[in-house]
Amino acid sequence: MEDFVNALGVEFIVLVIAAPALRLLGALGVRRFADWPACAAHAMAAMLVLTGIVRFVPDSVASMPSAQELARMVPPFVPFPLAMVYLTGVLELLIAVGLVMTRTRWSAAVGLAVMLPLLLPANIYAALNDIPLNGAEATPLWLRIPQQVAFIAIAVWVARSADSTGARRLLRLPQYR
Repeated sequence: MEDFVNALGVEFIVLVIAAPALRLLGALGVRRFADWPACAAHAMAAMLVLTGIVRFVPDSVASMPSAQELARMVPPFVPFPLAMVYLTGVLELLIAVGLVMTRTRWSAAVGLAVMLPLLLPANIYAALNDIPLNGAEATPLWLRIPQQVAFIAIAVWVARSADSTGARRLLRLPQYR
């Protein structure tokens, strides 16, 4: 079972479990989870909190990869690998907060859809160079790339479903609704 979890990734499992669980709460009357896009936004936020926090875990916590381990995944063409690990952790946590707030959901989802493809080279580099993560093999590309595409598609779906009025007004973009 541990190999299965490692292959899929805990973040994927959190997303797959959280979204239907939240939608069940919506069916039971919790208005915040009344539709699938809102549930997906909250599930993505849970996933991002998990991945964001991992970037700040000290080396002494053996059950999670450390920032140093994550920095080894960063391709050589990216400067300051450890700083990038911390920066992405901060961005993931900020986007998670943005996804759960209705007013900022559109901006956060768009930010996530932009950020996710920028993180993919680290996963590709780790897989191609057999860089282990927390003692486990890197996620195989045949699995990681479709997962990343799914995450991006969910972020775009959440953005398309969210109210973008405030962000469009701020950016002076035309309203398409």
